[in-house]
Amino acid sequence: MGQTLSEPVTTKLTATCQNSFAKVGSSCMQGWRINMEDAHTELLSMPGDKDTHFFGVYDGHGGARVAQYASLHLHKKILAQPYYSQGNISDSIRRGFLALDEEMMKDELMKDELAGTTAVIAILKGSDIYCGNVGDSRAVASVRGVVEQLSYDHKPSNELEARRITAAGGFVEFNRVNGNLALSRALGDFVFKKNETKRPEEQIVTAYPDVVQKRITSDHEFIVLACDGIWDVLTNQEVVTFVRSRIAQGMQPDMICEELMTRCLAPDCEMGGLGCDNMTVIIVCFLSGGTYDDLVKRCQRPSPAGPVTNMTKGFVVKSSPKNKLFYRALYNRQLH
Repeated sequence: MGQTLSEPVTTKLTATCQNSFAKVGSSCMQGWRINMEDAHTELLSMPGDKDTHFFGVYDGHGGARVAQYASLHLHKKILAQPYYSQGNISDSIRRGFLALDEEMMKDELMKDELAGTTAVIAILKGSDIYCGNVGDSRAVASVRGVVEQLSYDHKPSNELEARRITAAGGFVEFNRVNGNLALSRALGDFVFKKNETKRPEEQIVTAYPDVVQKRITSDHEFIVLACDGIWDVLTNQEVVTFVRSRIAQGMQPDMICEELMTRCLAPDCEMGGLGCDNMTVIIVCFLSGGTYDDLVKRCQRPSPAGPVTNMTKGFVVKSSPKNKLFYRALYNRQLH
C-alpha cells in the first residue's frame, strides 16, 4: 500500500457522453493517496473507425506518467495493427499492447520511467465486446443482473503467472514479483523486462494482455470498468447489483459512478488499505437504439442472481475467483 493523506481528497472528476448505442458515465477520485495515478479514456467513436467504441481504465503505480501515456495512445496502437483492418480485433489488442510498451521503451522521455500501469480496455464493435487486460483493474458486464466476467486479474500467485516469472529469472515472494510488484502483467515497469533471451510475452512482467470476446445480446444492460480500488472492496456481483439497482431508480450513470466510489471509500486507513486507493469507474449503458428510460425499465426486471444481501453493514469482502478466496471484516457504515 502506498503513502496516504491524513484526510481523503473526495473531489470527483465526472463526465458523461451518449449516442444512440450507449450512454456512458465516468468518474475518478484521488481518495486517501498522496497523488492521483489513475487515467481513463472514453471514445464513442474511434478515430478511423467511427462506429466503434473504446473505453479504458489505467491504474498507475510508482507514478502517473505511464498511465497517462497509455490513456492517450493505446487505442491508436490497436487501430494501427494490420490485424484490425482484417477484422481480427483480438490479435489487434494483443499486438497493440505490446507495440505501445515497445514504443515507450524506445522513447527518450519514457524509457527510463520506473512507473507502470494496469490497463483494462473494452472495444464495442458491431455486436461484440472485446476486453483486453493486464493487471488487476477489471471489467464486468451485467446480463439481466448477472455478472459476465470480461477480465481476470494477473497476480504473481497465479500458477501460470508464477511459472513465467521464474522462467524469466524472477521470483515470487510475499505474493509479489521479486518481492516488490503486486502485479504480474503491466504496461511500463521496464526494470522487469530486461531478459534479452525472452520475447516480450515471456518477460518477468509482460504487457501481453488476455483478451475476452463476448457477443452483445438483448439481455446485456451495462459494462463496468474500474481499478482495483473498487474491486478490493466489493465483489463483481455486488458492483453489478449496486449499479443495476440505481439504474432501476432512474439515476444517471455518472452519478452512479460517484456513489460507487463513495461507497468504497474507507472512513480511515486502518483496514489494511481497503478503500484507501485511487478510484476510477466507467459505466457503459447499452441503449441499442432505445432510450435510457427503456434501460431503466429493463433493470427493474427480476434478476436470476437474486438480491445481494449485507450491502449496508459489516459485509464481507471476497477476492477474485481466480485467486484463493479470503474474507475480511469491513467497517460498519450505513449507505445512503
